[in-house]
Amino acid sequence: MSRSISDVQAFEAQAPDAELDDLRARLAAARLPEAETIYRAAPDPRRWEQGVPLAELVDVVHYWRTGYNWRSFEERLNRIGQFRTTIDDLGIHFLHRRSARADATPLILTHGWPGSIAEFIDVVDELADPKDADAAAFHVVVPSLPGFGYSDKPATTGWGTEKIAAVWVELMGRLGYRKFAAHGGDWGGNITTVLGGRFPAHVLGIHTTFAEGPPGLTTEGLTAVERKWTEETRDFYEGPRGAYAKQQATRPQTIGYSLVDSPVGLLAWILDKFTEWSDTEDSPFETISRDRVLDDATLYWLTRTGASSARIYYESHNSLDPDLRVDVPSAITMYPRDIEKCPRPWAQERYRQIVRWRSPETGGHFPSLEVPEYFVKDLQEGLAAVLAANR
Repeated sequence: MSRSISDVQAFEAQAPDAELDDLRARLAAARLPEAETIYRAAPDPRRWEQGVPLAELVDVVHYWRTGYNWRSFEERLNRIGQFRTTIDDLGIHFLHRRSARADATPLILTHGWPGSIAEFIDVVDELADPKDADAAAFHVVVPSLPGFGYSDKPATTGWGTEKIAAVWVELMGRLGYRKFAAHGGDWGGNITTVLGGRFPAHVLGIHTTFAEGPPGLTTEGLTAVERKWTEETRDFYEGPRGAYAKQQATRPQTIGYSLVDSPVGLLAWILDKFTEWSDTEDSPFETISRDRVLDDATLYWLTRTGASSARIYYESHNSLDPDLRVDVPSAITMYPRDIEKCPRPWAQERYRQIVRWRSPETGGHFPSLEVPEYFVKDLQEGLAAVLAANR
C-alpha cells in the first residue's frame, strides 16, 4: 500500500564550503604517474589505449580545481525540484518536475553507471513543458539509484535491479502516479525492462536505449549490421574493455577505497568510460561539456558513493531473468556507439510489443548528454507511440 505524499520531503543540495575546499586541496596535492608509454599527439583515439592519457587528465584536473563551479549545478538541481522519501528503510532521492500541461503523462527516467541524475538535467524542462505544443509532455521523476548520489547506501545485500524496480513503483505511487511510462539506459535500461515485465498494471509502456534479448539466440537470419552488433557486444564483455564490470561485480569494495579516497582516481575511472563509450573520435569533450562530466564526478565525490555505486554490479551483473517477457508497448533506440546493441529479432523475443524502433546515425552510451535535442525528440516520439498503443 502506497503511503501518502506527506512521506515525501523536500531536499536541497548544499555541500559545505569545507568539502569543496578539501576537494580542491586534494586535487592540488595529487600524486600522478608518469605518462603512458604510447604517447601520441591529440587528436588520436589510439592515445587512450592504456587508459586516460596523462595530458588529458592534467588538463581536466586543473579545470576542476580552478574553473569548475559546483554551486551552479546545485542551483540547477534545486530549481528542478529535489525530494527524498524512505522505502524499505532506505532513503531515496529524486528530482520531480511537474508539467504545466493537463495532458502530461508521468514518466520515470533511470540512469546507470557511471552516470547519475546529471545525465538528465539538460532535458527535464523540455520533457515537462515542450516548446512544441504538439509534442508529448511529462511529469518527470528522476531518482538516484540506491547507493548513488543523494540516495542512501544499502547496508545489506539484496538491492538488485528487481528490487529497485519494485521500489520505483512504490515511489511513483507516493507521488500520485499509479500508472506511468518509464525510460532508461545502462542499468536504467535493465531496470526499465524489469518495470515493464513485472509491473504491467502500473507501467503504460517503456522507452529504452539498452534492450537485452534472452540468452542463447542464434545469429542465423540477422543482417550483416546486426551480426556486427552481436560481435561488438561479445567482444566488449569478454575482452579487456569489460574488465571494469568484472572488477565491480566481484570486488567493488577493493576499487571503492580508491574511488572514495582520491578525486583524481575517481575522475580517471569515470572519464575513461565517458571517452570509450561516447560517439567521438578522440575525447568525450567533443560532444559533452567538461562541466557536465565534472558535475557527475563531483556528485560521486561529495556523496562518497564510489564503492556503493559499484555494488550494483555485484548485486545484478548478468542477473536479468532469461524468462522475463515485456508485454507492454515498447519503444527502443539503439545508438551506434553504445557498448551493447541488440538486434531487433533478438529484442522481439523479450519485448513482445515493439511499437517503435530507431537506429540513429550518431550517438553513444550517454545520448542525453551527447545528442540532447535528438534524445528528447526521440523520447517524446517513442513514448507518444507507446501511449497511442494504450488507447
